[in-house]
Amino acid sequence: MAIALLVIGCQNLPLASVSSAPTPVTIKLGGWTSSPAEQKLLKELLQDFEVQHSGIKVRHEVINDQYMDVMKTRLVGEAAPDVFYLDALEAPFFMSQNVLEPLDAYITPEFDIPDFEENLLNSFKYSDHLYGLPKDYSTLALFYNKKAFASAGLSTPPKTWNELRAYSQKLTVDRNRDNRIDQYGFGESSELARQAYKIKAFGGQLVDQNGYATFAGDAGLQGLQLVVDQYRKDRSSAQKSDVGTNSGSEMFGQGKVAMVIEGNWAIPYLNETFPNVEFASAELPTINDKKGTMVFTVAYVMNKQTQHKAEAWELISYLTGKEGMTKWTQTGFALPSRKSVAQKLGYDQDPLRTALVTGVDYAMPWQIGEYPAAITNNFDNQFVSALLGQQPLKQAMLRAQEEANELIKAISGAI
Repeated sequence: MAIALLVIGCQNLPLASVSSAPTPVTIKLGGWTSSPAEQKLLKELLQDFEVQHSGIKVRHEVINDQYMDVMKTRLVGEAAPDVFYLDALEAPFFMSQNVLEPLDAYITPEFDIPDFEENLLNSFKYSDHLYGLPKDYSTLALFYNKKAFASAGLSTPPKTWNELRAYSQKLTVDRNRDNRIDQYGFGESSELARQAYKIKAFGGQLVDQNGYATFAGDAGLQGLQLVVDQYRKDRSSAQKSDVGTNSGSEMFGQGKVAMVIEGNWAIPYLNETFPNVEFASAELPTINDKKGTMVFTVAYVMNKQTQHKAEAWELISYLTGKEGMTKWTQTGFALPSRKSVAQKLGYDQDPLRTALVTGVDYAMPWQIGEYPAAITNNFDNQFVSALLGQQPLKQAMLRAQEEANELIKAISGAI
């Protein structure tokens, strides 16, 4: 009987102890990666997060092809990740569509939102709400070849655009005297993302308050004319296609150009791919007596339809918190969007990165309304045509502006 009672007693014991631990919540994180090293770093960061948050698991999904189109489709189909990357360029459209969760209510004083660079946060504000927290950023700086400068008798970087043009002529070398240029003074990128601050320097605007393109105004054309004149009249600048390379960083690393305007991403690339190139960086030369540069940033945002908002916020706040951001940016491939982290890592004193960090205060955010593709595609196609001398600059820009606005009108009317 004692044995029977023992058996019955065991059968009546509660089973809660067997499965007392709650099942972890799994949230999805969507984004892209630019390199295996970046993917490995994020994986390590997510593992650290899971150690500190035992009740949350993160499933990371890499979407490198047609990222924005994929995200739009999934948001409509209610299948988007709980947390995902959002580029500042695409942010105005997403914020206007009521598909993102406002983050204001989640942010506490301890999170220290004033620690973020204000210029970065502003790209993710819409109708008095904050929808994204920038994970990192880069501005543009002037990179120059120190040996090429020494050979041309130059010791300091140009301070104004007129000086840059004069330097470029000195740095353009035809060693064989056969009309083939072996080294151009400057490497030019014709995309709007690299030209926008020049339009702004003379008072031009990219878009009006309704989101329509306005870059073809006389003020904006003054900045673009500088580029055309240097390329066509001075013959001291080259595009990547002119010298058989795939990027501005590559034509600089190969010695095809002595100066180029690039972002923070150029530093690890040049150090790894062209370790023998001695280079330095400086703030961009002023245009029309105005400082200018571009700033590019990406934020973590929360899907408004997520069923796990508390857990999604825990992930966002860790990745953009001081600890997570320090781990994310300590290798130097990206700049931290928190001022305290930049100081902790010494980027504000780093000879190669000081110009990039300094520029964020006055940089022009890369953001052009709710329909950026219509504007960038038409500008890029027509501006390169003017650069090659196939049509006058004003004609090219008016054509680009008109075609962009017709497309915006059609798209906005269909939504």
